[in-house]
Amino acid sequence: MTDSFTGFTPETIDFLWGIRMNNNRQWFQEHKRQYVDTLYEPMKALGTRLFRPFQDKPGNILKVSRIYRDARLHHPLPYKESLWLCIRKDVQWWAENPCLFLEVNPEGVDYGFCFWHPRVSSMEDFRREISARPERFLGLMEATGQAAGIPVTADLYKRPKPTDNPALAPYFGWKGNISCIREEPVSPELFGPELAERAESLFAALTPLYDYFDQFRA
Repeated sequence: MTDSFTGFTPETIDFLWGIRMNNNRQWFQEHKRQYVDTLYEPMKALGTRLFRPFQDKPGNILKVSRIYRDARLHHPLPYKESLWLCIRKDVQWWAENPCLFLEVNPEGVDYGFCFWHPRVSSMEDFRREISARPERFLGLMEATGQAAGIPVTADLYKRPKPTDNPALAPYFGWKGNISCIREEPVSPELFGPELAERAESLFAALTPLYDYFDQFRA
């Protein structure tokens, strides 16, 4: 795997739109070389580059998805409409654990931090931790917002959990999908090696957030 990421291209997006409109084996086989050359190989190269600061930290792994759906899921369509990479711990199910990710889809690219489906017990641990050390957590939220330029958001309980600390009240409502994500629509700025630099910068800004939530992984 190489880290010579030269960028995605308009042909990358053309392929993704094509698979969305023609999600069948015949069309894919006719365009497989376009998939490999403009999407899969560039994604592997980008992943290698983004993983460089994490490779010496124990337990971190890089995952690059494939376009093929898992047949065990019995999805009616054989191929995905996006491709992603993620940096996370080596765990059984990624959705229950924090990760840094980048995904390319027909509309553009999304990248940042996500803790999509934490266990109920993980969120209970989270509330105990921020209650015990509120300054540490509130300082992290402020620092992350300043460094990333993007707010940290989450799905909320219909009935937020109670807390005696008003400063923590918004966070006691967090249920899941804790995320800090940058979205870039398709434009000339999307193509070229500069995307790697922007993603590297955002991943660096979000690494303290990733490390903090790692204590609540499944």
